[in-house]
Amino acid sequence: MASPLPSNPANGITQSEAFFIEDDLHHLHHESVGNEKKLHRRSVGNDTNLYRRSIDKERELSLSAKQLGENGGHNSADDLLEAMGYTAELVRSRSTLQVAFMSFVLASIPYGLATTLYYPIAGGGPANIIWGWLTVSLIILCVAASLGEITSVFPTSGGVYYQTFMLAGPWYRLIVSWICGWAFVVGNIAITLAVNFGTTLFFAACINVFESEPEVGIFAAEPYQIYLIFFAITLLCNAVAALGNKWLPYLDTFAIFWTFAGLICIVVCVLAIAKNGRHDAAYVFGEFDPSNSGWPAGWSFCVGLLHAAYATSSTGMIISMCEEVQQPATQVPKAMVGTIVLNTIAGLVFLIPLVFVLPNQTDLFNLVSAQPTPVIIKSAIGSSGGTIALLIPLLVLGLFCGIGCTTATSRCTWAFARDGAIPGSKWWKQVNPKLDVPFNAMMMTMIVELALGLIYFGSSAAFNAFSGVGVICLTMSYACPILVNVITGRRQVAEGNFYLGKLGWFCNIVSLCWSALALPLFCMPTYVPIVPEYMNYASVVFFAFFVVATGWYFVWGKKNYRGPPTHTDAVLEARRASLAVGHQQKL
Repeated sequence: MASPLPSNPANGITQSEAFFIEDDLHHLHHESVGNEKKLHRRSVGNDTNLYRRSIDKERELSLSAKQLGENGGHNSADDLLEAMGYTAELVRSRSTLQVAFMSFVLASIPYGLATTLYYPIAGGGPANIIWGWLTVSLIILCVAASLGEITSVFPTSGGVYYQTFMLAGPWYRLIVSWICGWAFVVGNIAITLAVNFGTTLFFAACINVFESEPEVGIFAAEPYQIYLIFFAITLLCNAVAALGNKWLPYLDTFAIFWTFAGLICIVVCVLAIAKNGRHDAAYVFGEFDPSNSGWPAGWSFCVGLLHAAYATSSTGMIISMCEEVQQPATQVPKAMVGTIVLNTIAGLVFLIPLVFVLPNQTDLFNLVSAQPTPVIIKSAIGSSGGTIALLIPLLVLGLFCGIGCTTATSRCTWAFARDGAIPGSKWWKQVNPKLDVPFNAMMMTMIVELALGLIYFGSSAAFNAFSGVGVICLTMSYACPILVNVITGRRQVAEGNFYLGKLGWFCNIVSLCWSALALPLFCMPTYVPIVPEYMNYASVVFFAFFVVATGWYFVWGKKNYRGPPTHTDAVLEARRASLAVGHQQKL
């Protein structure tokens, strides 16, 4: 029997593959007529025919992503989105560089490293700071590559939640995508909260470089004052993200130049002035003192990794912007991986000079503010005015980061609500046509963040819980599609635009091992012995989330949640169109 489709190696499809695919698709089309609604419910569990149909549909989506994501621009991305069952509601306004810039802003190196420097100082000092950052960065590079492979096949704002659903088998895809989706949403909200709260605490520490008397700052930083500043910062970030959406790509571009200008100023001034002298290279790259944490040396080093993990936790958040990117199947994976490389270099350039002028570790560990960066810079500069001038770039970058995280969080919440996974979805899935943003979802997440911020009145260690829960939930959500991808033999990513072959297997395994370590690790307190006031409540919050999310699935989700739509006929037509276009281009 002759192949009904011409061989088209330029499109990555051989003649035999085209024959196999076309035969399968005709078979699928014949069986699915009049039964699409029944197929969508996927309630048959272990039924073998249903499982075959599921695999066929996923193969169609994979091929469509490969063909349409490369050459079609706006129309191809929207056609693929429509084939997946969604209507394009957001404007695709971001280029490759702009989505890379936003990915960089979400991490906001060096701001993210400045606000959490307390963790590695407690964990072991210089070696924990430098080698911890490099180690985690290389691991997160594997995570980014793993997510990039999957995103090149399934580029939607649903992100890891949608990817998990499409990769998983029909008998468990509902529950695993439900848990993944809630982990992703909660992680986004917690990280956004941690960023804005971290900016607040960092701002208070910056003010106190001015002293009323030796080692006594001018700002009392009472809990109500901290909360009011946090409240104002959160409102500002939401206002800019909602009202200035069309200008955000330009703001992200400006943030890149702002970051490197500020970074150069800090590095040059700190190393050139170094009022109290400089340590030698042996101290900077080899000194390790875990005595402040009270943990055994190896575990102390691991607990200090929260510093680097927090700064890189936003890696997969950029996936939520897929429906505002011109060619998401290629641009988003490249942006994720490229940003990690750039962040790694920028982080080392920022951290190494600070460690060269690091004051006594015990003094930094005992800081009431738990914000050592302003103290380190002031020790090197010797002037309150000069110090605050160098800290302003970091403060502004904190606001940029808050705006970026607010934007990404609103998109992932909106996408999850669009599939009916959040009670009241009819409100949260709406897109404001004038602002071109999911305004309702954005306001809902803002209210949740402001409410959670009230925890600070009960525990001054609330920031530890916010950052810890954010890292844990995002790490868990990233692990879900990677794990399912490995379980299914990585068959579907082999057809994507970002396929890494055997290297992909290595990246997947490293990512999963990191996830297994990170989940319990970041529930641990920074030091022992511990008192209730300074306990890391991330474990309590995470456990509560897991119990509530799972329980809510069986109470409400099992009856009401059906997962993302899968429109087989639309995918079939989109794939045929792409093959026809590719063949014409070859001729």
